[in-house]
Amino acid sequence: MKKTTLVLALVFAAGIVMAQKKTTSSAVVSFDATTPKDALPKAENKTVIGSIDIKTGAVAFEAAVKNFAFSNPKIQEHFNAPNWMDSDQFPKFVFTGTIVKINKVNFSKDGTYNVKAEGDLTVKGISKPAKAEGTITVANGKIKVAANFKLKLEDYNISGQPIEAGKVDKEPKVSVSAEF
Repeated sequence: MKKTTLVLALVFAAGIVMAQKKTTSSAVVSFDATTPKDALPKAENKTVIGSIDIKTGAVAFEAAVKNFAFSNPKIQEHFNAPNWMDSDQFPKFVFTGTIVKINKVNFSKDGTYNVKAEGDLTVKGISKPAKAEGTITVANGKIKVAANFKLKLEDYNISGQPIEAGKVDKEPKVSVSAEF
């Protein structure tokens, strides 16, 4: 009897701990590097995995570089090539960080909350501090996260003639959205 009670207590406690962390495998990351000279350098990846711990504010997203889809297949080929993203050697973009003041978000009440996330963004094997502003929306028990930020291509050793010619923005806009 004591063993059964202990096991049930441990299972219940594990369930509570696990309920704090939410995950998804269908988050979306898009970036827009368009310029007045070229409207084509934009892409979207709908197979991003993400997690959020609603207790600690820990947040993480991982995107396969090859899963970014462009309207022009030639741009996608250049994007994945060794002189750009080198997706064979560096197959993932990764963000790990924390939502600042997560205690200000009431996950048990419907509403939209403005938040900031701070952490590290890793691109091409290079990790740099990153900050993003966004929202967390709680509705009917579902959690939606949306954030926007810019990244400097030169910080991740991304350069080339299209950037210098003004066809690719030096600081593309990145958007992240996820439902947990």
